[in-house]
Amino acid sequence: MVCMNKRGKLWTKPFILLILANWFTFMSFQMLIPTLPPHMQNIGGSELSVGLVTTLFSVAAVLVRPFIGFILESQPRKQLILFGSVSLLVVTILYPFLHIVALFLLLRFMHGLGWGLSTTVNGTAAVDLIPSSRIGEGMGYFTLSVTLGMIIAPSLGIYIFQHYHFNALIFISGTLGVIALALFSLIKIPQPDSVKKLKVSFKSFSFFGSLIDRQSWYPALVTFLTAFGYGSIVTFIVIFTQEKSLEHVFLFYLFNALTATLVRPITGKWFDRKGPWSLILTCALLAFAGMWALILAKSNAYLILSGILFGMGYGSMIPALQSWVLSKTTREKSGTANGMYYSAIDMGIGLSGLLLGIIKPAVGTAALFELSSICFIVVIVLVFVDYVRQSRNRPRTVKGKGIVESRQA
Repeated sequence: MVCMNKRGKLWTKPFILLILANWFTFMSFQMLIPTLPPHMQNIGGSELSVGLVTTLFSVAAVLVRPFIGFILESQPRKQLILFGSVSLLVVTILYPFLHIVALFLLLRFMHGLGWGLSTTVNGTAAVDLIPSSRIGEGMGYFTLSVTLGMIIAPSLGIYIFQHYHFNALIFISGTLGVIALALFSLIKIPQPDSVKKLKVSFKSFSFFGSLIDRQSWYPALVTFLTAFGYGSIVTFIVIFTQEKSLEHVFLFYLFNALTATLVRPITGKWFDRKGPWSLILTCALLAFAGMWALILAKSNAYLILSGILFGMGYGSMIPALQSWVLSKTTREKSGTANGMYYSAIDMGIGLSGLLLGIIKPAVGTAALFELSSICFIVVIVLVFVDYVRQSRNRPRTVKGKGIVESRQA
């Protein structure tokens, strides 16, 4: 069994600080997701440039993660965590000073590099701090910082952008980044014995080998499809609610966040006791129902219902998927697996906005949600197929085991 934190205690000071710091990081970053494209438009960017704001960022994040995953196999986490936090803060502060489209896009690419570094290292550090037998529960709580950031921050960012100057948005985002950096600096993160002993050289580096962990590609594919389905909401929910004359879109985000928080203690323990399959199947069904509650929305009550269903569904599925990815790999490869997981989310949301944006003029906004809902059906099928396959092969399951036994032991 891999030696992480063998003690049963989950709520240690470093783990609590890491959750808080990661939440402030995601809040700082996610505020900018829906607001940078219209800002690009305001400084004279073309429709292509507006699209590149998201595309270049996603490409940069995906490109850097294999290198970070490779480095994490033999390097301490603390220095990389601080470097990632500082890089995100610097890039954020520079946005108001760049009014030339080409330079703005270059900065956006650099932002993607910093984001790819930060998310991969922070997630790997969480694995180091969580007891092996509580990986599902622990990653559930850690990923709550991700989920809440993704749910709360975009709505907050839109409000600030619409009612105040862009510089006010950057000031608040930067302040959250400073708080995150301060919290990161207080964390003591142990270096696993396997990382201390392993010596790697970039002569042995393989980009595609570090981009994809062969043991955990299947749950990463499920993660991509899940993120693609949710990407339509991230991109088009404001436009959709305006078309429907629903003024209180914040209700969707509010009840999404509340529900995701309330059910997290249950879903984390569910994963550790029964494995990922029944949990993810249930969550995918709830997310599908939440999507159709949004499609059929005629009043704010539908937004509340959709938010509740998505909080239980998508909000619980994301941490379960990360735990599933990690449970399939070895301790040494957890950095690569984490990078692949976050890349699956970035590519899913990024490609969703791009592809659905292309077909939107031909089908309308509601039809985009209908098409996206199919992703959750595909997820149900893939998870059920894997469950049947695992049942037939009778391998060691992830139930209560955390990361699987290292094949290098």
